[in-house]
Amino acid sequence: MNSGSLILVTGATGYVGGRLVPRLLAANHRVRCLVRDPSRLEGRVWRKDVEVVQGDVLAPETLAAAMKDVSVVYYLVHSLASGSNFSERDNRAARNCATAARAAGVQRIIYLGGLGEESPDLSPHLVSRHETGNALREAGVPVTEFRAAVVVGSGSLSFEMIRYLTERVPVMICPRWIFTRTQPICIRNVLDYLVAALDCPASVGQIVEIGGRDVVNYAEMMTGYARARGLTRRLIAVPILTPRLSSYWVHLVTPIPAEIAQPLIKGLGNEVIVRNPSALTMFPNIKPMDYESALRLALGKIDSNEVETVWSDALISSQGDRTPVALISTQGMILERRRLMVDAPADAVYRSFAGLGGARGWLYMDWAWQIRGTLDRLLGGVGMRRGRRDPDDVRVGDT
Repeated sequence: MNSGSLILVTGATGYVGGRLVPRLLAANHRVRCLVRDPSRLEGRVWRKDVEVVQGDVLAPETLAAAMKDVSVVYYLVHSLASGSNFSERDNRAARNCATAARAAGVQRIIYLGGLGEESPDLSPHLVSRHETGNALREAGVPVTEFRAAVVVGSGSLSFEMIRYLTERVPVMICPRWIFTRTQPICIRNVLDYLVAALDCPASVGQIVEIGGRDVVNYAEMMTGYARARGLTRRLIAVPILTPRLSSYWVHLVTPIPAEIAQPLIKGLGNEVIVRNPSALTMFPNIKPMDYESALRLALGKIDSNEVETVWSDALISSQGDRTPVALISTQGMILERRRLMVDAPADAVYRSFAGLGGARGWLYMDWAWQIRGTLDRLLGGVGMRRGRRDPDDVRVGDT
């Protein structure tokens, strides 16, 4: 693909999109990002190197400007966090995007979906991912659809669920899905495939199944994590834990809310492995990583505070919880502003408050903040369990 061509990335505030953009820039591509709230990209090191267009795939009237002069669209939008109607929203958003792409003369759409063999037992979550690919194809623009299973990477949703469960629970009462086979893939390999597709004509119009080197079950993934961390963990499988009960347990122990965990857990009962290994011949230069190597790479990023994006980045954006507040007296708002001269460099002052929270705690009364987090948890929030992406760099959504 011509390096001067313009590429549109949807879902740039999300986990995969936020990591794909710098990879495209490093390959000398021109990148435009479609986001609902441009302020969500503040703090990204690549922000000044991309064009940003404000819009929403659920608002088709906003898409024409984003699609203008674009050659390729990366479709990385998924509304799992938007409630029980996520499937309908996904299909509608995909059709809007594909229709706008066709009208603008876009040459190709590249989409990251999910593995899963077509069957009546396929979970609603995985069915939705397949339906999204079909909806993107309806407008007639050629689509390359990658299908992946569990993405292993620092900050990914599935990895963080495994990490928190294994770290915090020495003896786990587990549902039967822990013995379901899956083919986890390293986020680095996912990005390799997404970028390489630009220069792979054979992938145009194809569904490409991608996975790591190993086929494992979820019990092996958790025990593998425990070994890597030097932990002793015991798993006890029982047949009585429903997806709903499992989601409440995940909500209690991890930063993942029950409404997100439940559709995800329903999908864990489906075997998701590569059935068609065409990716290995289509992309011979990409060598899929084994699970242990992907795991150690993710842990290394966490230990060195080099986590680029986390799963909750997309959740925060989808919930729209960063709407600016207009300080108007009729709203009953009171703004208290204080000024204090500090004899210290501005960057040192910034670091002092940017490092609050997480494992370091707060200026005083840490116990009160913990109580506040518990109350938030009881009311359905994330409480303090989401933690910090980086101890020195604060971003909206950190705790």
